Amino acid sequence: MKVSSVRAAALRDPRVLGRSGESRADLFCGSEGENPLSRYERYRGQGSRFRPGWSEVLCVVTADDGTWGVGMTSHAGLVVPLVNDYLAPVLHGEDALETERLWDVMARATAAFFGATGVSSYALSAVDLALWDLRGKAEGRPVYKLIGGPTRDELHCYVTGHDVDAYQELGFEAFKLPCPAGAADGEGGVETVREAVATARAEVGDETDLMLDLWGVQDAGFTIAVGEATRGYGLDWLEDFVYPDSWSEYREVRDALPGVCLAAGEKWYTAHPFRLAAELGVIDVLQPDICWVGGLTPTIEIAEIAHTAGLELALHLGGNDSYGQHACLALPHHHSSEFYIGGAPPENLLDAYRGVPGMALPIDGRIVPSDAPGFGIELTLDQIEAAT
Repeated sequence: MKVSSVRAAALRDPRVLGRSGESRADLFCGSEGENPLSRYERYRGQGSRFRPGWSEVLCVVTADDGTWGVGMTSHAGLVVPLVNDYLAPVLHGEDALETERLWDVMARATAAFFGATGVSSYALSAVDLALWDLRGKAEGRPVYKLIGGPTRDELHCYVTGHDVDAYQELGFEAFKLPCPAGAADGEGGVETVREAVATARAEVGDETDLMLDLWGVQDAGFTIAVGEATRGYGLDWLEDFVYPDSWSEYREVRDALPGVCLAAGEKWYTAHPFRLAAELGVIDVLQPDICWVGGLTPTIEIAEIAHTAGLELALHLGGNDSYGQHACLALPHHHSSEFYIGGAPPENLLDAYRGVPGMALPIDGRIVPSDAPGFGIELTLDQIEAAT
C-alpha cells in the first residue's frame, strides 16, 4: 500500500468539525499571564495582539488503494505549504503503513533545511496522525489497539478553567486553573494568583486534584514566589512556568521548590526536549500535545522516556480530540486527560462541545474513546473538502 497523495488545507468552516464558529472568551482573560512580551512595558495589556491568526489544518493522506486518513494541527498559514510543497513529494510512493519510518524520513528531511521542531513539528503532526488514521482503517482496528491496546477502561479527565463550581455541576472531579496574573504584575500578581488558588481550593475541597497553569511565559522568580505562596493549598502541579527552552530557569525553579510537582511540555517539539528534561531531572510530569509535538509517533517515544525515568505522562488537551484520546487510552502510566473549555462553561456540555464527528465527549468527567477503525473520526472526504 503506497502513499498516492498528501494534501493539507486550512480549515474554513469549523461547523464541519462540530463547532459553532463563534469565538469564545479566552480563559486567561487578557491577563499578563498569557502575554509573551509582558516584560516590555510598551506591550503590556496587549497579549491578544501576539496570538497567531492562522486557522487549523486538515491533512488527508491517501493510499493507492483509496484508503485514506485525516490528521489535524494548527497554524495553517505556515504549515499548509510546508506539507503540500515539501513533505508531500517526499512521501509520495512510500509504504503508507510504515508510520515510524515515515516519521523519521520527514523529521530528517525537515531538519536538513528548516529544523524538525517548531513549525515543522506541526506539519509532521498533521501528516503522522493522518498516516496512523489510514493504518488503522487499513487494518480495521482503532489506533489504540495498534499501539498496544487499552490500559484502562475509560479516561479520567480534569477540566481547565476558572469556574470550578460550574465544572463540578458538569460532573468533573479534577481541575486546572489558568494563571490570572504574570511576572509583569510583580508582588501584586503573586497575591492575585494565591487568592485564585485559595478560592478554588475552598470550592472543590481538600481531597480534589487541583493544578495551576502558568502558560510558559513567566520567569523563574515569579514561579518560585507563586510556588511558595501556594504551598499550603495542595496543588498537584505547577505547569509551563518558564519559557519553553529556558533550561537554566527550569533548574532554578526545581532547586528552589524541591517539594513542588512541576509539569511542562506542551510547547516542546519532538521527543528531544523531553529526553533532556528527564536527564536533567527538572520536570515531574511530561505534557506533549499530540497535534503539535510531531504526532503519535514521538508521543509514544515520550511515553517511553517518562516510564524509563519514573516520570508521569499527562497529554496536553488529551481529552479534546480523538488523537489524544486514543493515545491516553493506550499509553501506560498516563496520569489524566485534560479537557479544555475555552470560555464560560456551557449549561449542556454535549450540546456546546459536539466535537469532531465520532469523537467521544466526557460524561461525568469520564471519556470512553471510539472503537471504530483509525481514530474513529466520522468525516467524509466531501465534508473535509467542504470545510477547507
